[in-house]
Amino acid sequence: MVSKVDRKAIRRWRRRGFYSEKVLVKLLEKHGYNAVRVPVSNPSRNPLPDVIARRNQHVYAFEVKNAKFYAYFPREQIEKLFKFLDKFIPSSREFKHAILAAHLGKKWIFNEIPWDKWVNGTLPEYERIMKKENGNFKIEDGKSMSV
Repeated sequence: MVSKVDRKAIRRWRRRGFYSEKVLVKLLEKHGYNAVRVPVSNPSRNPLPDVIARRNQHVYAFEVKNAKFYAYFPREQIEKLFKFLDKFIPSSREFKHAILAAHLGKKWIFNEIPWDKWVNGTLPEYERIMKKENGNFKIEDGKSMSV
């Protein structure tokens, strides 16, 4: 049985994620993207990202985490990004991007996961983004630094 304290903690945790997703949408729009938050993405097993964005021909699927010092992204959540892009976006892979977004205090860090990791089945058990990292994707220009 779940206690009232546990329910409050769960609600707080879910609100943090909701807040970060809303902030990310505003940040993306500020940099020239069309972006929306997918409201049912977290509890669903359907291949839906937290945030979907488009800029010119490029489509971005974001998995968003809110944490203090490091964020963990389980393989299943990363796979959902690729499944969404593969099933629902009818363009070549060069225009489709799976992005992990860590909201660490006031700092955002973005990592793009390369398609070949998903295609070859070499996604790790989880990806971790730490606050001291810079990330490999810059939303200002919509380009990956090392993919």
